[in-house]
Amino acid sequence: MEQSRQLSAWLKQHSTLAILSQAALDALAAQLTERLIPAQRQVALADLPAETLYILQQGRVDLLPSQGFSYAQSLLPGAVLHLQELLLNQPIQQTARTLTECRFWVLPKLGFQEWLDRYPEVTMAFSRQLAAEVVELTARLTYEQERQAQLRPYLVPRVKRGIVGKSRYAMTLRQQIKAAAGDERPVLIFGEPGLEKDNLCALIHFGSQRRRNPLILLESARLKVSELFGQADGHLGLLDWLGEGTLILNNIHDLSPELLNRVKHLLETGKYCPVNLPGQPLATSRISPARILFTSEKVIPGLESLVGHTIKVSPLRVRKTDLAAQVDYYLSQFTQNEGLRRPKVTPEALRRLQGYDFPGNLRELKILVERAVVQSAGSPLLTEEIFWPAQAKKKQFRVNLLNAWPGLRGLLTSPWWPDRINYGFTSWFFALIVGILFFGPQSRDHNAVLNLFWCWWWPLILVLFPLVGRMWCAVCPFMIYGEIVQKLSLWLWPRQLQRWPRQQTELWGGWFLFGLFAVIFLWEELWDLPNTAYLSAWLLLLITGGAMVCSVIFERRYWCRYLCPIGGMNGLFAKMAVIELRAQQGICSATCTTYACYKGGPALGEGQATGGCPVYSHPAQLEDNRDCVLCMTCLKACPHRSVELNLRPPGIELWTTHKPRLDEVALLLLLLGGIYLHRLPEIVRIWGLSAVMTNFWAHSLLSVVVLLLPAGFLGLMYGVLKVVQPWLAKGSCRLPSFVKLTYGYLPLVWGASLAYYLKMGLGEAGQLLAVTQRTFGLLGDWPVLIAHPAVIVFLQGTTLLAAVLLSMFLTQKIARQPLRFIFAQHFATVMVGASLWYLTVVF
Repeated sequence: MEQSRQLSAWLKQHSTLAILSQAALDALAAQLTERLIPAQRQVALADLPAETLYILQQGRVDLLPSQGFSYAQSLLPGAVLHLQELLLNQPIQQTARTLTECRFWVLPKLGFQEWLDRYPEVTMAFSRQLAAEVVELTARLTYEQERQAQLRPYLVPRVKRGIVGKSRYAMTLRQQIKAAAGDERPVLIFGEPGLEKDNLCALIHFGSQRRRNPLILLESARLKVSELFGQADGHLGLLDWLGEGTLILNNIHDLSPELLNRVKHLLETGKYCPVNLPGQPLATSRISPARILFTSEKVIPGLESLVGHTIKVSPLRVRKTDLAAQVDYYLSQFTQNEGLRRPKVTPEALRRLQGYDFPGNLRELKILVERAVVQSAGSPLLTEEIFWPAQAKKKQFRVNLLNAWPGLRGLLTSPWWPDRINYGFTSWFFALIVGILFFGPQSRDHNAVLNLFWCWWWPLILVLFPLVGRMWCAVCPFMIYGEIVQKLSLWLWPRQLQRWPRQQTELWGGWFLFGLFAVIFLWEELWDLPNTAYLSAWLLLLITGGAMVCSVIFERRYWCRYLCPIGGMNGLFAKMAVIELRAQQGICSATCTTYACYKGGPALGEGQATGGCPVYSHPAQLEDNRDCVLCMTCLKACPHRSVELNLRPPGIELWTTHKPRLDEVALLLLLLGGIYLHRLPEIVRIWGLSAVMTNFWAHSLLSVVVLLLPAGFLGLMYGVLKVVQPWLAKGSCRLPSFVKLTYGYLPLVWGASLAYYLKMGLGEAGQLLAVTQRTFGLLGDWPVLIAHPAVIVFLQGTTLLAAVLLSMFLTQKIARQPLRFIFAQHFATVMVGASLWYLTVVF
């Protein structure tokens, strides 16, 4: 009797039978018997008649999925099995299986029926409860239907795909996604367009404990405050309908300021307030249990500190290692969806894709792959011809000469360029030249080498700058002797050469060669270098000596990269060249592991064994032609055909990707001053200062003044422009810096230099054979070819006029402003051009 009362009290406290009267519970407790069922045993099978009422006393029981019940359910002590089936005389709805050893109170069907007959209120009580549950279930179902209808346009049903690739970027991203899925804090994912940041949000949601709750995505640009937060009149917002689900705010940088402030408040407090309507009572704050994920193309000020995780997604252009896997994934996905045979991608096609930067990132890659499959028309191979990505800006207007003329690749990768030329010809020919300068006749009209140097080399190298850039440096005798001395010293004294002091040299190297060039200009003017053979020889030897000393101390061509005055001038004018040597960054980053073009290494594939770039310039990192001597070491070393020799618009980088340098601008202005210094006799006659030329110190001071005067004039005109331009533009345009804008004078300096040397080139270069005769005392009348003075003057004038127009064009491209806003700059260009015209053509 006591046990029956205890059981009745237990049922009252722990089971759903608590709605019954005490008498009915006591009667039921008196009829129950105890049964022990081992673990992993079936208690009852679905669709069979119910024969027993089970009340779980201890252990755990699972109700398995069945028709009408798509999910499993675990039961805990106090659960009543088959009550509804026995009341309504229905078959068992779900199979029950014990998870652990379970202890039940049981009542057979016959005893259950007798109990119902004795206590009719039992049937009525459970009928009322069942009716209440039906009403509640109907209300919940109606609410769920309305909720689904409200959320359906924004629902994200599943993850599109996982993170593809094995690069360190992909591995880091996986770790960040896993960490974000492990807690409930808000997440900010930012990166460039096309990186599928919304899919990363889906990965976080479906990897978290909220995976059974809805995930919705809202586009920030079209989102309204009332749509998200609801209205005070009872109109629910998406946050209300979402409940404990997850919200993705896509492209949050497009949110309106009002909505962004409300979102920040929600992150800070966890509360939000519906929109208040005129004439309505103020809405009260509500608590949102939803989790919020953000995507953005940039960092939002003040938001990063409010989120628990900030994930930056790297663009595809820096993840080229994953490109092959990405292409493979999109190929498999598209061909499987379309029922097509999956083709293979050729290595050449993959290299073309790796050479492209993909501004549209993964979205653009997917479109390219799908378009290529459609275009292939069932072909088993996807070749490079059917992949035609949009051209990047830095690839526009480029033609790879190595592809256009395959024979050119063979020539440039042969031993002839430049080693056999350097060591088979230039090395001994340079020694012969220096010897003739020292021991031959000393005037230019009697020394063939002096004629060759001043009348041939200077005009020709100026003409070559716009064509082949700094290619002269590949066969320059200064560094040939530097390399010879370097190899000889290492043979005599084996050691490790010092690494370059890059930081200090980047800071001061440009100013060193500026000073050296200034000394050369003054030396040329004060000691009449063009007409004094042995002094010209000393100039060549001093530059060669600098190269040799640096080569004994430092590795590779340190002098050539940083300190050579001729190299500095060559690098400056090479910016205007119509050719450039570059490499495809995608191929280098995705395929190359040796970097033999930069560091050197053994032969690999079609790549040759090299010692690496002599001036430590990686072809994929070149921004302009300044630091490339076109020795083709990288072309020879590359096994992936990444290196390109491109034909391009002259100087295009000066108004696109160029980075201005103050030391370069100083050298540019010095070269302009050197042109006026070359015209010092004419200037002296105009100013009436001929007597000054007879006094060395007065001559020196005047030379320095003339050398610096053009820089002062151009600086003054920029000052005028700085004052006038804001007034003309009314603050709508920002004036570029003096350093950046001064590069616009580069064509003028080049053209004026060429115009000066044209007189020697056209007037004296044709006397080379006759001068050679006089140099060596040969017999006979040797031919002389000299241009008519009128032709020389015409070509000089045409060159100056073209240089002025090109400078104005380049200035306009660099400034990117209307003509009237930078009129002072163009006026300075015209004034300099007119003064040089007067000194060169008229005077």
